[in-house]
Amino acid sequence: MSLSKRWTVLGIIALLAYQTFWHYLIAKPETAAAWLVTLIFSFPLIPICILILIKHRTFTFWGGTLALFYFCHGVMEAWTVRELWPLGVGEAAISVWVIMAASWDGMKARFSKKSAEKTT
Repeated sequence: MSLSKRWTVLGIIALLAYQTFWHYLIAKPETAAAWLVTLIFSFPLIPICILILIKHRTFTFWGGTLALFYFCHGVMEAWTVRELWPLGVGEAAISVWVIMAASWDGMKARFSKKSAEKTT
């Protein structure tokens, strides 16, 4: 497994842990059960974790794609709920980490081909 895939796995696990800490321990919701909200926000990450466990080759793509949704949620929370802006920024930062790590191998391959073509 390449270094960028390892960083992607670490970021996905961090995102899953962050969702659990945020919705179950740090900022419990006022109108719903904390375990239900935690389950709703963590559930989309479960199929990605299964793909990681079976070492499926597309887990980086799906993890990066799903991280885009968590990035949007983090930015929205940071922008709309003044008391939770640090949590939203943290979620957005972890999501950027996952997106960059998931895209690193492809970006490296694409730009190394361009530089090799220019030299010939």
